[in-house]
Amino acid sequence: MHPAKTSLRPLGASAVKIKYLKTRTLKNDKVNIITLGCSKNMVDSETLGGQLSANGIDVAHENRKLDHNIVVVNTCGFIDKAKEESVNTILEQVALKRNGKLDKVYVTGCLSERYRHDLLKEIPEVDAWFGTMELPLMLKQLNADYKAELVGERMLSTPKHYAYLKISEGCNRTCSFCAIPLMRGGHVSKTIEEVIAEAKGLVKKGVKEVMLIAQELTYYGLDIYKKRMLPDLLKHLSDVEGLHWIRLHYAYPSKFPLEILDVMRERDNICNYLDMPLQHISDNMLKAMKRQITRNEITDLIANVRERVPGICIRTTLITGFPGETRDDVEDLKEFLTDMRLDRVGIFTYSHEENTTAHELVDNIPAEEKEARAQEIMEVQQEISYEKNQERIGQTYKVMIDKKESGRYLGRTEFDSVEVDNEVIIESKKALPIGDFVTVKITKAFDYDLEGEVV
Repeated sequence: MHPAKTSLRPLGASAVKIKYLKTRTLKNDKVNIITLGCSKNMVDSETLGGQLSANGIDVAHENRKLDHNIVVVNTCGFIDKAKEESVNTILEQVALKRNGKLDKVYVTGCLSERYRHDLLKEIPEVDAWFGTMELPLMLKQLNADYKAELVGERMLSTPKHYAYLKISEGCNRTCSFCAIPLMRGGHVSKTIEEVIAEAKGLVKKGVKEVMLIAQELTYYGLDIYKKRMLPDLLKHLSDVEGLHWIRLHYAYPSKFPLEILDVMRERDNICNYLDMPLQHISDNMLKAMKRQITRNEITDLIANVRERVPGICIRTTLITGFPGETRDDVEDLKEFLTDMRLDRVGIFTYSHEENTTAHELVDNIPAEEKEARAQEIMEVQQEISYEKNQERIGQTYKVMIDKKESGRYLGRTEFDSVEVDNEVIIESKKALPIGDFVTVKITKAFDYDLEGEVV
């Protein structure tokens, strides 16, 4: 679905010039940032917030007080559902502007980068559109100066005890289904010094866990150091005092630098956790997706990972419904999951994206069938997850307390990342400070959650 072709304009909009109610306020500007999409977008929003705050501008993330007069929508343009959500959010904000609740609506992020010229015509009520790498231009529009000395400074939108840490931008891979390089450009690594400085700044704010993110984590350093430098970066990060957990997300399996695992095994504050998107397992699908790896190589890599870091948690994501996927391919995936017993699995249904090489193929699998295949595969993984969680009953773990809900505390082990993995549910009459670590004995286990008591 091309957003420029969607019929999502708010009721009452017409081709004639619209008269807007003027917001009546004597107060200074307040900017609300709405973030859609992935954790990389969240970091971009946090950076924007930090810059605005440093310029003396009042700013908030997802402001519930509704006392702002300017909105910046940071959009996602990855797949159809994300694009539709982004367009709907923009239209909601434009409707508020029309009704006099907002003065300005600005749009940035991946959808804006990818479809700006179409959206300019489709939603002319937006005051300005910005791409993914146009922060200085956006700040200028908001009457703020880009402060280069603030590199790494962010206004955190996460709880203060954990944060995402982006180590590079863009991607040089050529996966046939992926539009990210179209929106984010080629791979650009931050220097080790920049990453360490940012990590130290986060620790000063109270952060105890950083989740390393990039479009392609293992490619880190090739552009500026001419070799893969993630193992070296991990060693330096591990030495940052006060950093208790370092977690790895989005590691590409092809040409995986195994030295990462040696550092992980040696350093206590690097979580025994690896997020490694595989996308598929049958060789014909891997070839069509241009993943540069075979099923046998993936199987050998997983065995190697587990041998080097015993007890490691492996998370992956898969895609169902890619053009040409057969029932045999689906059965291959189910068989692979049964054999490998991965700890965490997420599934996307294929989205036919313009200007990707897969777009030249015929999107021949109906949406309902894609969803049915995804559900079928997840049912296999659900049973595996339940069995693996049952094995944790009676064991004790170091647990980080994330929040308190309905009188119960919710935390995570080193084997669980934020929002996508297991939570540990804890009943405790004693107060457990958010962000603290406690030792928990697991007493019950479910498909995707654990229950335990503080030891």
